This record gives sequence, structure tokens and C-alpha cells, in this order.
Amino acid sequence: MKRAKSHQRPVPPSRTALVQIEKPIYGGAFLARLEGKATFVPLVLPGEEVRIRIVEDKRSYATAEPEELAKISPSRIAPRCPHFGPCGGCNYQHADYEIQLAIKQQILRETLHRAGIPAPEHIPMLSGNPWHYRNRIRAAFDRAGRLGYRARRSHDVVPISECPVAAPLLVQAALGAAEILRTSKPTFRPIEISLFCNADETKLLASIYVQGSATQGFDQFAEGWNERVPALVGVELVEQGRLDQEPKQIARWGETSITCQVGGIDYRVDHGAFFQVNRWLIDGLVQRVIAERQGQLAWDLFAGVGLFSRRLAERFTEVAAVEYSPYATQCLRKNLEGTPGRAITSETLAFLRRQQRTPRPDLIVVDPPRAGLGLETTALLGKIAAAEIVYVSCDPTTLARDLRALLAMGYSLASVTLADLFPQTFHLETVVELRRS
Repeated sequence: MKRAKSHQRPVPPSRTALVQIEKPIYGGAFLARLEGKATFVPLVLPGEEVRIRIVEDKRSYATAEPEELAKISPSRIAPRCPHFGPCGGCNYQHADYEIQLAIKQQILRETLHRAGIPAPEHIPMLSGNPWHYRNRIRAAFDRAGRLGYRARRSHDVVPISECPVAAPLLVQAALGAAEILRTSKPTFRPIEISLFCNADETKLLASIYVQGSATQGFDQFAEGWNERVPALVGVELVEQGRLDQEPKQIARWGETSITCQVGGIDYRVDHGAFFQVNRWLIDGLVQRVIAERQGQLAWDLFAGVGLFSRRLAERFTEVAAVEYSPYATQCLRKNLEGTPGRAITSETLAFLRRQQRTPRPDLIVVDPPRAGLGLETTALLGKIAAAEIVYVSCDPTTLARDLRALLAMGYSLASVTLADLFPQTFHLETVVELRRS
């Protein structure tokens, strides 16, 4: 039998090489060239000479791990977290924060350029305190019951004792839960834990993900956890099914939501509902999106719990807030009560398909997931032809693809802002203002 050709060549475990690091690549790695082939290396910086070990060698590129720094960049600093490197959560703690911002600027500009989009000469930055900013974390338990994050390049758990990018309450509560679970040994088997707190760390929601449907001992666990962490107001036990199954809540203790204040407005946020993760920059992000815009009709697509639509409802006669997630829709309706905002339970694409003969909105705000808008959604937005679109993106690659389509349909770039909502990581947020030409 003739074997199929493999696109991956076997790599000798001892294969190493000395390379020059050229530039950052979206995703957290940096580019080097080895015998002309693009080679992606994490935990290094441009200008450094590094001895690398090849871990994967494909036809068009290779990935490697740094073994030794032969020449060190002056921008390199000591990481603040003792788990940096093995832990897969952060990518840039070895770089001064100003260098991190410059890296993200370069990545954004190059991504837009490759898509044929002329980036503005000046891209403003929205940034703040790069530490303790996260209001949400999700961690896993190893076989010994220790709590940690997933490792780089694998699903292994790296046990942690601290996490300097997270709100301290989250780490305190997570480690406390792990200790209680190890000593009490309830019948339910925890796999992962998710925690979410408000900006001042006075209220905390938690989800415990488990295998199986056993719930015995859950109330006692939650009460003991609350005694240790008084800010904890609600815990849910969630059965994590197969990949083709939705997680299912099987037990609950306490409240189902907490209130988060942004710009003087209270927002209800339930278990599992999306809310922007950087507690220092949420106000600034909302202000950048809303600005001084006003008019008759605005649409907020992918509205979540209404972070943008609640503020738009103060400035527009009518606001249509479109959201499909069952975790967010109840919050959205509650957060728009008493305003001109109307919550619409629908997927964005289905909503747009129904809007071809309705009044044209003055403004459309879109905040899609990492996959972006896609071909049909951008085509429908082009036909609707709102005077202005504000696109909030969490992935520069899909943003560039969608912008290219929107520019071809008569829009022009008015401004691009880079919002560093995820310091120490490769993730970057972008706010783009588009106006009808």
C-alpha cells in the first residue's frame, strides 16, 4: 500500500539553531528565519539572538522554543509573575509595557496593510494600569486538585499561587475554593472554575464546571466558601457535557447576577454573560464608542448585556439592541428598562436579513466575537448603508478582512483606536469609525 505524503517532516529532538529575531507576529510569537523558512518563537524580543529548539517543522513554517539568549534586547525586563513562560495566559511579561504597546501597534498596522487598508498616520492608544485588570478568570484543576491555568502548547494544568493580571479577589477566591474542595472531597468532580467580580471587588459570581451530575455536598461547599470569601454572592454547578452539548446548570447557591457600574450606570450581569474584562478601561472604551454621537435610530449588534446600547439610549430616540446568547438576553432587557432601547433576541445575521425595508439607522455599533462579521453580514451592512458604523474588534485579522469589504461598499475610515484591554497578552482590541463616503 502506498502511503500518503505527510506535510510534516520528522524533527530530530536535538535540532537547535542560532537565529535573529525579526519582529512580532499576532498570536504571541516572534518571527525568525531559519534557512529562509519562517520560524515562530515565543518569549523573545526583536533584535535578540536566540538559540532555539525546533518543536514542529511544517512545509511552510516551523515553531520553536527558546533555549538560550545569545544577545539580549535592552527592552527585556524580569517577568512579574513566577509562572510566566510555562503558563499559557500571558505572552509579553518579559517586555516593558511601552514596548508591548509598540508591538501591538506594529501588528495592527501590518495586518491592515496586508489587507490593502491604509492605516491612519496616527493610531491613538487607550491604555491604563497593566496589572490586576481582569474582572474574570477561568482556571482548571489538575488530578491532585491543584488550581492553575492551561500550559503553553498543551492542555496540561500549570498550578499557580498568584496571577498579577487578575483582580486579587479572583485569585484569593479561586485558591480558597481549591483548598476547600481538596479537604471536603464532595461527590461532584470539579474540572474548571470561572469567577467574575465587579470593578471594586465587592461582589463575586462563580461557576464550578464538573463531570457527571452528582451534586451532593454542593450547598455545604458554597456556604463554606462564602464564609472564607464574603464577597461571594452566587455559585452555580455546571455539568460540562460532550463537545456537541451545551453546559447545563445542575445546582445553584445564592444570587444569579451582580451589578457592575460603568460611567455611573448600573448593569446587571448574570452567570455566563459576556462583559468586557478590563475593569480599568471599560469606561474609556464606552466613551470612545459612544463619543458625542446622537440621532434618531441606532443599532447595537452583538449587544451583550447592553454595555453600549444603554448609553446610546441616552442619545438616540430609538435603539435596537440585538443579542442571541441566552446568558445575556435577560440582562439586556433589564438594563434597557425605562429607556428608548429595545432588546431583540436574534442572531445578528438573521436580524439584518429582515431589515432591508426598514428605516435606515443613523449609527450601527458592531462588537462581534473573534470570528468577526463575515461575508454576508458585511454585504448586508453595505446595503443598509447607515451613515456611520463603529466596529469594536477583538481580532485584527478578521477586522482587516471585514474592513476591506466595507470599504469596497462605500465606507471610509474616519479613525482607528487601539484599546489595550489585555496587557501582558497578545490580544488587542480595536475601535474603528467608518463613515459613508
